[in-house]
Amino acid sequence: MSNLLNNPHVLEKARAELDKLVGQEKLVEEADVAKLPYLQSIISETLRLYPAAPLLVPHSASEICSIEGYEIPKDAIVMVNAWAIQRDPNLWDDALSFKPERFEEGKEMSDQIYKLMPFGLGRRACPGMVLAQHVLGLTLGALIQCFEWERVSEKKIDMTEGQGLTMPKVQPLEAMCKASQLGKKLLCF
Repeated sequence: MSNLLNNPHVLEKARAELDKLVGQEKLVEEADVAKLPYLQSIISETLRLYPAAPLLVPHSASEICSIEGYEIPKDAIVMVNAWAIQRDPNLWDDALSFKPERFEEGKEMSDQIYKLMPFGLGRRACPGMVLAQHVLGLTLGALIQCFEWERVSEKKIDMTEGQGLTMPKVQPLEAMCKASQLGKKLLCF
């Protein structure tokens, strides 16, 4: 939500997509989420910049191997820094900017599977990945549909990350919201 408040044009584009594809008479449903590519792009871009955990689950090398000239000994603990990979300017154009459009359909996606890994990759990827993406889509979609959002001041929201396993924002989000027409209808205002 912080990224959307700092980029109101993205929030409005997401609202327009929801209005067009879901309508203003019903709340976004699970079946709708897959039909909302811009909302999915927002989620992908948010997870790229702010993965739930910066380091993926550690693994042990089952045999000696070489990666990009680095020799990994057998039984070495290997940790992938997804946070660094997903912000690497050698891999991403304008790497530190919030640009959901980089994930829109029609863009070259073949190499992104190895650059975007907030849930890990392959057979050891997070088993809850699909559920998490659906819940994120439903939640964010409902928040956009039911409320009109604004920052509490003209100043952009501070996106500085704290320390810890999940790197939460240093400053908690403070935002103003008021119920939209659909929100009033659904929330009985």
